[in-house]
Amino acid sequence: MIVIIAAAAENLALGKNNDLIWHLPDDFKRFKELTTGHYIIMGRKTFESFPKPLPNRTHIIITRQKNYDAPNCIIVSSLKKALAACPENETIYIIGGGEIYAQSMAIADKIELTKVHHSFEADTFFPEIFETEWDLILEEYHPKDEKHKFDFTYQTYTKKNIP
Repeated sequence: MIVIIAAAAENLALGKNNDLIWHLPDDFKRFKELTTGHYIIMGRKTFESFPKPLPNRTHIIITRQKNYDAPNCIIVSSLKKALAACPENETIYIIGGGEIYAQSMAIADKIELTKVHHSFEADTFFPEIFETEWDLILEEYHPKDEKHKFDFTYQTYTKKNIP
C-alpha cells in the first residue's frame, strides 16, 4: 500500500524556505506512530530539512544530484526507482515535498492528511484532492490549545475504485 502523509493548510500550503510553517506536536506524534517501522520516500530537500534521519524507518531519498550521499539511506533518481527499492507487501509512506506528492497522487492508495485550519504564505503546496478520485473516510477534529496554535483535522482518504 502506498500512503501519502502530509500536513497542509487551508490554502494547501506545506512549507516555506524548506521548513514547516506551524508546530503541531500531536501531528508529529501521529506521523511517528504511522511511519515507524516502514519505508519512507521523500525528496532531497525534505530529507535535508530534518536535523537527522528519522529513527526506525528506512529512508529513500529521490534526487537528481549525482553522487548524493546520505549514510544509511537509499538514494534513487526517480519515484519509480524509489518504489522499486521497497519490498512487496510493505506499507510505503510518501512524506514530501510538494513535487513528490504531486507525482504520487496517481499511484497512491491512501492519503493521511492533517488539515491545518489557517492559510499561510508558502512556497511549497500540497496537490488538490479531487472528490472524483478520492473518498474521505475519516475525519477527526482537534481544536487549538496551549500546545497547538491552530485548529486542525486529521483526514483519511482512500482512492476510489474508478473503472
